[in-house]
Order: sequence, then structure tokens, then C-alpha cells
Amino acid sequence: MDTRVAVISIIVEDFDAVEVLNSLLHDYSKYIIGRMGIPYREKNINIISVAIDAPSDAINALTGALGRVDGLTAKVAYSKA
Repeated sequence: MDTRVAVISIIVEDFDAVEVLNSLLHDYSKYIIGRMGIPYREKNINIISVAIDAPSDAINALTGALGRVDGLTAKVAYSKA
């Protein structure tokens, strides 16, 4: 199965969304290479980057599910390889 490397950028603006976010990331944990979270206290948001190596369908499914969570914004950037 062909996989792609991507980075999913997530901005959390509503702390109530964190439980759903962590649940979704747990569901896709077998594909996650690493994750970095940065609290930006001045703006009361959290910025999260998730590096992932997965089939395109799985990346799109995760990003789509994240995008449907109220209080989150998620975008994906794919590697060319």
C-alpha cells in the first residue's frame, strides 16, 4: 500500500474540542510519526503539528474529521515523495 508523508496543522480555539481531537489522533496513531503542540497563551489558542505517513485516504479522512470538529481548524500539506 502506497503511503504519503504529510503535516496536518491544527489550531485549537475551543478547549472543549481537545477530547475529540485526542480521540481522533488516537484512532490514527499507527500512522503518526510525531506531534508538536504549542500553547499560545496571548491569543488563548493551541497550535499543533502532526507529521503523518499514511495512505492518502487515511490522511484525507483524518483531516476531514478534524475539520468537522467545532473549535478546530485543520489543514494538510503533502510531501512530493
